[in-house]
Amino acid sequence: MGVASVPPTLNSMTEDDPTDEISEIEARIEELAETAERCRKFILASKTAIAGGVALLLATMLGLFGFGQVAALGSIALVLGGIVSLGSNVGTLRQIDSDMSAAEARRSELISGIDLRVVGEAPVKLM
Repeated sequence: MGVASVPPTLNSMTEDDPTDEISEIEARIEELAETAERCRKFILASKTAIAGGVALLLATMLGLFGFGQVAALGSIALVLGGIVSLGSNVGTLRQIDSDMSAAEARRSELISGIDLRVVGEAPVKLM
């Protein structure tokens, strides 16, 4: 029992046609962009947590709240958690930006490799 083979003309067309790979790269770029946006939101939340923790710690140290030690420990935990989250998300965002740049460069390379033809003005057909 033989295996059906693809005619050489069809096989070479699918191997040389980069449109599928370009589509996959564009989908990957969109996915990376969505992930980058989530990282940016987490970065903003981390900065807010750090600022809130510092403000709570200062208010506790100045005696503005009667919470005392519990508020101080909570504010320190909030600051430290914000710093950890900020560092993690900034690192992730840098990696995503690097991956997006590489994907966009590959997409540009594939697009420039396509033999594009300029279509001239076609004569207007009259009815």
